[in-house]
Order: sequence, then structure tokens, then C-alpha cells
Amino acid sequence: MKTHYQRRLPHVLPPGAVIFFTFRLAGSLPVAMIQQLAESRNIELQKAANEPVEHQLEIIAKIKKLQFARFDTLLGQANYGPTWVSNPGIARLVTEEILALAELRVVVLAYCLMPNHVHLVVQLPDEADFSASRMMQRLKGRTALAANKLLHCQGQQFWQHESYDHVVRHGKEEERVIAYVLNNPVKAGLVSDWTEWPYSYSCASGIM
Repeated sequence: MKTHYQRRLPHVLPPGAVIFFTFRLAGSLPVAMIQQLAESRNIELQKAANEPVEHQLEIIAKIKKLQFARFDTLLGQANYGPTWVSNPGIARLVTEEILALAELRVVVLAYCLMPNHVHLVVQLPDEADFSASRMMQRLKGRTALAANKLLHCQGQQFWQHESYDHVVRHGKEEERVIAYVLNNPVKAGLVSDWTEWPYSYSCASGIM
């Protein structure tokens, strides 16, 4: 299995797994806000360490889920920083690169392009040597280069370096995650129904 290194702790993304990724534009949230979220998370994790060992994994999972919900809610408000993904030209090139992941034998299950971030659900290939980290580097690198060219600001950081990812269990959890992704524009008040949003996709019919 591959160990995917972010800028914090390494973790494992198993071959063939369904993965939920979220990545955002550079500068889309204030640094102070990110630090506040991290401090709150650390306090909650410290409290979890005092719980019975048999309950700690469940508690930590709930803390991480709540932390992501707070983070994504703030992103959805789009009150700070750039919103370049709402540019039709940039949305189109990001969509094209997501679909081009098929060249790597990656199955795209769903995605949603929001003004300042992207949600993506994929199934990784079964190959043990497949690198999800290199896949994301390719996706973010190609789209950043093309977007900066379109914006006439070559050399600028386009995406935030860190990406969020979560291994999704098949079945009900996969359905819930895809529904969450598709419902993002509704939650943000951009449309009244997810099917009205032009920058989202699901390979499954009737998922909502």
C-alpha cells in the first residue's frame, strides 16, 4: 500500500480504494482562521486521549468529520480570497483534467467544482505501486499551469499545497459522500437543486 505524504502526517491510501478528495485555491481562507481550526481540533484530540482506549478511534473519527464540516462550510461561504474556479474557462479546464484521470486507470465517481475549491470522489486502480500523491500532483499541477496562463499570472501559486482525503467504504458511506459532494452548491445557496449546477457530475443515477 502507498503512504501518501501531505505536509503533516503520512497516511495510507489503499490500492483500489474509493477516495474523497478536497482541494482549494491558495489564499481561499485566512491563515488565522486555519490556525484557529487547527487549535480547536488539537484541543478536542487531547480530550479524546483521556477516553477509554476502545472508544478513542471512534471519537477521533467524529472529531475529524466535524473539523472537515467546519472547514468546508467556511469555504462554501467564499467570503475570503479568490474564486477563480467560478470562471467558466477555468472550470472547463479543471473538468477536462479530472476526466483525463481515466488515462491513469482512475475511475471518477463524482466531482463538484465550487468557486474556491473542488470535491472529487474517485476509485484508485488496484495496482500496488499506484501513487495517489502523484495523481494529485498531476491534476493540480496541470490545472494550475493552464489556469495561470488563462489569468495572465504565470508563476503564481494557484492551489493550496495541502489536500484533504478520506478513504470511503463501499455502500452507504459512498452514497452519502457522493450526495454530500453533489449537494455542495445547494448548501452554499448557489442553486436550489444540485442538477442545476453546471460544474458537478456523478456516475451513478438516482444517488440523491
